[in-house]
Amino acid sequence: MSFQLHSVLEADSIILGQFKLCLLLLINDSQYPWFVLVPQRHEIKEIYQMSQSDQQQFWLESNDLSQVLMKLFKGDKLNVAAIGNMVPQLHLHHVVRFKDDPCWPKPVWGQLPMKSYDQQQAEYVQRKIIQNLHNYGFKSVK
Repeated sequence: MSFQLHSVLEADSIILGQFKLCLLLLINDSQYPWFVLVPQRHEIKEIYQMSQSDQQQFWLESNDLSQVLMKLFKGDKLNVAAIGNMVPQLHLHHVVRFKDDPCWPKPVWGQLPMKSYDQQQAEYVQRKIIQNLHNYGFKSVK
């Protein structure tokens, strides 16, 4: 079987593009710069289930994304987590946090209802990400 994005991730996000291994999603919640990496591998729930080379690529892509996000958004903290209790498909959240964001210092999960991006906001974030990830093997969906 081939890779298919979990329906919850698909419903809650905007697909920005892909690295060598992972899809990059923007969670459709304008309260935080919140991105998710999803390895394009069929039925993988945990990192240890991937090959060693995929694990290394996964961490490389996470590291590259993390550096770019903190450079672009100048956050106070970057939360990186693979929870997966609601969505079993392996995915790694990257949430740029600010001391004045609506949930600080609590986690963002389940605290507040999501506030969707309007089209102009989403396109702006997408352009910023694409421009800053092009040197990392990232290909946009546009």
